Amino acid sequence: MVSKKDDVVKKVVEGKIGLHQVDAEAGPDDAVEIRRRAVEKLSGTSLANIGSARMDYSMVKGRNAENVIGMTSIPVGVVGPLKVNGLLAAGEFYVPMATTEGALIASIARGIKAINMSGGATVRIIKDGMTRGPAFSFDSVEAVGRFIEWLPNNFERIRKAAQQTLKHGRLDGITPYVLGNNVFLRFRYDTGDAMGMNMVTIATEAACSAIEEGFEGARLVAVSGNMCSDKKQSLVNSLDGRGKTVVAEVLVKDAMLRDVLHTSAGKANEVNLTKNWAGSARAGSATQFNAHFANSIAAIFAATGQDLAQVVESSSGYTWTEIRGRDLYIAITLTSLEIGTVGGGTGLPTQKEALSMMKVAGSGNPVGSNSRKLAEIIAAAVLAGELNLLCALAARDLGKAHQKLGRGKAWESAGKA
Repeated sequence: MVSKKDDVVKKVVEGKIGLHQVDAEAGPDDAVEIRRRAVEKLSGTSLANIGSARMDYSMVKGRNAENVIGMTSIPVGVVGPLKVNGLLAAGEFYVPMATTEGALIASIARGIKAINMSGGATVRIIKDGMTRGPAFSFDSVEAVGRFIEWLPNNFERIRKAAQQTLKHGRLDGITPYVLGNNVFLRFRYDTGDAMGMNMVTIATEAACSAIEEGFEGARLVAVSGNMCSDKKQSLVNSLDGRGKTVVAEVLVKDAMLRDVLHTSAGKANEVNLTKNWAGSARAGSATQFNAHFANSIAAIFAATGQDLAQVVESSSGYTWTEIRGRDLYIAITLTSLEIGTVGGGTGLPTQKEALSMMKVAGSGNPVGSNSRKLAEIIAAAVLAGELNLLCALAARDLGKAHQKLGRGKAWESAGKA
């Protein structure tokens, strides 16, 4: 006897219904199984491992993903305790990292050891605000000029329209950028503990309607005109910030450099200037004057339910070093760290546990304090990774670490053959 699930699988395989229509035929968990079985038949591939990881798919439906067939698993490691001297993150924290890159967690752990023995990482948030950049078109530059004059005089009217859609957010400012007869408006919002992209998009759409109603000739082309800039590297994010602009620093003593990191301040500083600054400039980098911010950012993002595509701009930034006597001063600047502790994937079970590990799950008191605390912890972890890699390069240890931790027994066996 053919079960209802078998019947729906058959409908999908025969093209009678689409994958997205399965949700209307069955409950969340059954729909996941049906889609997976259909895709197995259509692709001729077993998806047993993807299907073996379990969760309550009703939490995902309509919120985190569509056409769900199961889950993928990424190993989650932990580094710490990491001593952070922030305004909100003050103390020691264990930091979860989801990665498949051998040696990454171990390298950050070594950097943390040096930071802790140097008194911890001092961290400060310099700017905080999520942006959305709608594009408007006008008939002439004369109209553009009048609009630029009109805009600040009508800010409260625009703000009021945006605020009607916001529960915990706030529109803080609008900056215009002109290109011919086009005007790009960079809206900046305080989004509390949420990363806030959906929040600011909805608010900006309402604000744009108020602009079109209030200024004759203003025509919205797109609510996102890339001046935001979302999920793309851009100089505007590097210069003006997007999300949180965070700086973390530490002064590493000479003895620590020699005994833990096996190098000297002079050698580490030379690697930073040659690799991160001269090398990046010669390669044509505009916003990435660092060794590997993306490694730490991506691993923490995956573990804590952040928007993975925003690793692009969140990993933009600069590593600065100075020789102070025989000691090494090192600071990292994350120009546009886009994170949240509510919304998106942060409420999923494993991601929520990862945030709870750092005492930042959910909304903070006051609102916004948890996301800022998380930003301080992330910056300190990025600093640890950057410190270790510069020193490993200076000591010529990078290949050895990856040989030992990134290739494992398969590498050892091959070496003996």
